Amino acid sequence: MSDKAKVSRRDVLRSALLLSGAACAGALQSHVAYAQQKASKAVMKYQDKPNGEQKCSNCLQFEPPSGCKVVDGTVSPDGYCIAWVKKA
Repeated sequence: MSDKAKVSRRDVLRSALLLSGAACAGALQSHVAYAQQKASKAVMKYQDKPNGEQKCSNCLQFEPPSGCKVVDGTVSPDGYCIAWVKKA
């Protein structure tokens, strides 16, 4: 037998499991942080008037009375931006 330390299959698998778990936790944490950020009105091309029938009050992203899940700051129920999605 040699004097080198032997590494068992169990040790290798345990290390791989720990590394993959740490990688997943890091990816999840950065995704959560990204989800909490809102875009500026300029980036979302927000305007205080509707685009035809498309307006904040009938958008899935709208949070009454004057909030939005995507756009930072207050928005008008009659406003519009490029993130508009029709409410179901």
